[in-house]
Amino acid sequence: MTAGTTEATGLRERKKQRTHNALLRAALHLFSTQGYERTTVDEIAEAVDVSQRTFFRYFASKEDVAFTVQRMVESHFVAAVRARPAAESPFEAMRGAVLGTWDGIGEAIEELVPVELHMRTYRTIESTPVLLAAHLRRTVEVEREIAEVIAEREGLDVEADPRPRVAVAMFSGVMRVTAQLWGRGADPGLDALRALTEAYLDRLTPDLLGDWRQPGGGPTP
Repeated sequence: MTAGTTEATGLRERKKQRTHNALLRAALHLFSTQGYERTTVDEIAEAVDVSQRTFFRYFASKEDVAFTVQRMVESHFVAAVRARPAAESPFEAMRGAVLGTWDGIGEAIEELVPVELHMRTYRTIESTPVLLAAHLRRTVEVEREIAEVIAEREGLDVEADPRPRVAVAMFSGVMRVTAQLWGRGADPGLDALRALTEAYLDRLTPDLLGDWRQPGGGPTP
């Protein structure tokens, strides 16, 4: 491949990324200002001055674009849990994954859309029944994936030992409660959500915080 060909390929990819991000920003802005159900694909495409056909080259549906940033955040979290030190307990690993990657997540979001727009979109998801239902389905899938990661870290069979799923469910519950409280609060900033999340994580029951690998650390019948 010549230098000219490489440069042309790079230019095309950058243009594609700009179009993708422009469509994403336009969609999330429309969702958060006039409502998800009132927004059409045509309106999103028109906001970026492209065709409906172009929209569908980048996104399968309105729901697909609504959860684009959330999918990225979730994939970062799963990867971060997997990468935590093996000596950490499950809760330490999940807590460390959330708080340790917070700044990096903010930067990753900013590469796609302003963080403030992502936060407004989260509130839109919580207040739109069809999106909330999809969000809850996605949460179940992500919890299952993280439970499998935790079980693998601990050398457990996720089907035989309930602790990975219980731990993840508890952790996920705290994350959801803090997000809901933040959504109803006066401060829409990412720092406010982080402080609230950290405070509530620190109040989790200690029953599942210890070392599961110690003798006698199996599940209670």
